[in-house]
Amino acid sequence: MVHFIAALRAGGVRISLAESADALRAVDQLGVMNRDVFRYTLRTTLIKDSRDLPIFEELFPWFFGVQTPPPMQNLPEDLSPAEAQMLARALRQLTDRLRSLLERLLSGQPLSREELDQLSQMAGMDRADDMRHREWMAQRMQRLLGFKEVREAIQKLAQMLQQLGMNRQRIEQIRQLLQANAQALRDQIDQYAGQRIAENMSQKDPGDEQDNLMHRPFQALSDSDIHKLRQEVQRLATILRTRIALRQKRAKSGLLDAKATIRQNLKHGNVPFQVKHRDHDLKPKLVAVCDLSTSMRYCSELMLTFLSALQSQISKTHAFAFINHLEYISPDFAGNDPSKAVEQVLDRMPSGHYNTDLGKSLKQLVDSHLDLIDHRTTLIIVGDGRNNYKDPRLDLFSLLTRRCRRTIWLNPEPPSLWGTGDSDMLQYAPGCDHIFQVSNLAELNAAIDHLLSQA
Repeated sequence: MVHFIAALRAGGVRISLAESADALRAVDQLGVMNRDVFRYTLRTTLIKDSRDLPIFEELFPWFFGVQTPPPMQNLPEDLSPAEAQMLARALRQLTDRLRSLLERLLSGQPLSREELDQLSQMAGMDRADDMRHREWMAQRMQRLLGFKEVREAIQKLAQMLQQLGMNRQRIEQIRQLLQANAQALRDQIDQYAGQRIAENMSQKDPGDEQDNLMHRPFQALSDSDIHKLRQEVQRLATILRTRIALRQKRAKSGLLDAKATIRQNLKHGNVPFQVKHRDHDLKPKLVAVCDLSTSMRYCSELMLTFLSALQSQISKTHAFAFINHLEYISPDFAGNDPSKAVEQVLDRMPSGHYNTDLGKSLKQLVDSHLDLIDHRTTLIIVGDGRNNYKDPRLDLFSLLTRRCRRTIWLNPEPPSLWGTGDSDMLQYAPGCDHIFQVSNLAELNAAIDHLLSQA
């Protein structure tokens, strides 16, 4: 109950110590055997404002609900040895990752607490402390397991079983079992995500709100969150601007300038009392190519906001945006607020989850803007490396990386997701000088600091 009250407070419900004590005394008198009476007791003593009822009703099941995994079905007991052999043979044709997942579904094996904890850590759930993030976090855990490819894998397995001679009734029975158990696993993950976020909320320090926002995944941001982060970017950019200017001032001397040194020391009989160096321009020239699809929009917008605020420390920036085609967007940012500039760009580009085409965008960059990239250019790609199974055009990416000074890739996905599903990140990675995971503003800030400090 103490954790439940703490979670309610983290969710914005105002509860005094006296009201907490009233709730504990009331429960002590009425007991917990009747769940409905228990719930009404807590609601009556803790909730004073009807506007707080939704958060109470949302959190209550995660603290006092049934925590057993949803039931899963087992393979039919009357599966013949020949059918079992066909099934094993068909499973061997799948990738190791999908075979392992389908074998789990066929056996009706739920995820253990240890497996769920590991998935949540990989998904970055440690800092999730808002129920608005539950669905997104659950989807991320499902993707880590390979759920995005499950439907296609079940269809492929059914086709192979048919080719091997299994009767249609049995194939349909296996298909239905796989689909039912896949849904049960989704429900288990969703249940875990809710319980885990509720636990995080109960442990949340009210003074850590800004730090939590800095570490909140981009895809879990609300409209109010992104508004706060836009303001925070300006503050962080001011700090970075000062820090980078100091670095550039300390390292402004370039190579020894022999001619200037001789001229300066003629009055000393050519004894080099004063050594002259060539001016060394440390300000980088940047070409930024940013994915503005639905899943990448906030990450790219904040990256462009940073670059806009740091123009005094950059020699020249050429900014491009892409979803299913490339747009030159530097003019949109000239003198405009970055968030409004992004809105202008999106008006010209069809936003969506499933139409990203980086390969096509690379071709447009090479065909129309190759002259912008030379030995002084730092090429920055902001994207998750997902091409919806389209041609990644690795040949063009290789051409660009050979022409530029260095290639930096900013990707919000963890390395554990690279190469899964439609991700081409493992193929792009060898051509990059640096790859940074930037799933939140804290990581993006650190990546930009490194990028400009190494110019």
